[in-house]
Amino acid sequence: MTETDPVKVMKQQVGKAAADLVKSGNIVGLGTGSTAAFMIQFLGERMQAGTLTDIKGIPTSFQASVLAKKYGIPLTTLDEVDRIDVAIDGADEVDPQKNLIKGGGAAHTREKIVDGLAEQFVVVVDSSKLVDSLGAFPLPVEVVPMAIAPVMRALEELGGNPEIRMGVKKDGPVITDQGNMILDAKFAAIANPADLEKTINNIPGVLDNGLFVDLADIILIGEIKDSQPSVREM
Repeated sequence: MTETDPVKVMKQQVGKAAADLVKSGNIVGLGTGSTAAFMIQFLGERMQAGTLTDIKGIPTSFQASVLAKKYGIPLTTLDEVDRIDVAIDGADEVDPQKNLIKGGGAAHTREKIVDGLAEQFVVVVDSSKLVDSLGAFPLPVEVVPMAIAPVMRALEELGGNPEIRMGVKKDGPVITDQGNMILDAKFAAIANPADLEKTINNIPGVLDNGLFVDLADIILIGEIKDSQPSVREM
């Protein structure tokens, strides 16, 4: 059956464009989310076709690990490799300076580790994720459960409006792959992402937050023009 949903086709095309950047022998950081899922699928298809060989993936989440196994991508860990050649991941917001907000999938802590270690970090998004300044998307903050109340107070003092992220089709809060909780903090605007990232990460009990500053190298953007999906690079 031919795919007719233009948004899905757009995500597929930007995922394929990113997968095409991977070279044989690469260690690849495997991102999390719907667009990254297509990238993982296309990496598997390239391996099956024989156009890509001897790659290993480092997943950023349980979801990425499951998809990699489904599509036949061998996995490794940071203990076993001394480099990551390229990491490919999505984002919830992208500003003109290539700063990001990530964490809509509650995987931003592992994503920042993998993406930050990569020689090249490629971001795959659709055009709806582009913003003039970060902050419309609530900032995810991963917190050790015992510190939820004091961290919420600290975020409020910084001008944020934090809420505990609750599960969908599940009673209670979202629990990360590390066994922690997520606060989504709404800020009116984030004028200085670099300063806010460091300030929040210095709050006792915070593992990491979803601000990714000066990490992205390439932004691949899926768009729909004249009812046709296309991909461009920022």
